[in-house]
Amino acid sequence: MNLYDEYFLPHFINCACGMKAIERQRAKMVPMAKGKVLEIGMGSGLNLKHYDAEQVDMVWGLEPSAGMRRKAQANLDNTSIKVEWLDLPSESIPLDDNSVDTVMLTYTLCTIEDWRAALLEMKRVLKPDGQLVFSEHGQAPDEGIQKWQRRVNPIWKKLAGGCNLNRDIPSLIASVGFKIDTLEQCYVKGPKIATYQYFGTAHG
Repeated sequence: MNLYDEYFLPHFINCACGMKAIERQRAKMVPMAKGKVLEIGMGSGLNLKHYDAEQVDMVWGLEPSAGMRRKAQANLDNTSIKVEWLDLPSESIPLDDNSVDTVMLTYTLCTIEDWRAALLEMKRVLKPDGQLVFSEHGQAPDEGIQKWQRRVNPIWKKLAGGCNLNRDIPSLIASVGFKIDTLEQCYVKGPKIATYQYFGTAHG
């Protein structure tokens, strides 16, 4: 891993994912988590302050970046919630089948290279009565914005740690067998190529 990925990129991602508009989305979705939670791409722990400690037993934080795990320490120090790191990629989750009550997926599916394998793993570990909670950015509905997303995406992906601007998030989730229960979508404040949001819940 080079210096950009290890030191600059965690800082860049932390700033981008901590924007006020994104924080408002986190505040809507993260409190829905219950029981044993698996957070995919926990990063610097920006979700921690939004969990309801009375509803959450623990959080498995899946985060393969050592730089992001270091950056999370301040947020870990300020929470009473038990967190256990899983430092493997989301395509290979080291948990038992049907062992998770809530899978939390926030601003991560855009970056996972093998998104299909990762979603299948999330489905495998989620209990039959469990819930996937997601808040992601992705493909805009406007053709003009979509054109710019396609043009910018190759450069954006290189600079932003593999982040894709134009993934159709609900279609990806449904394609592996998840049933979407609730779905909202809208632009939030910021450049339209990067701020179309999909947020909702699904079950296996």
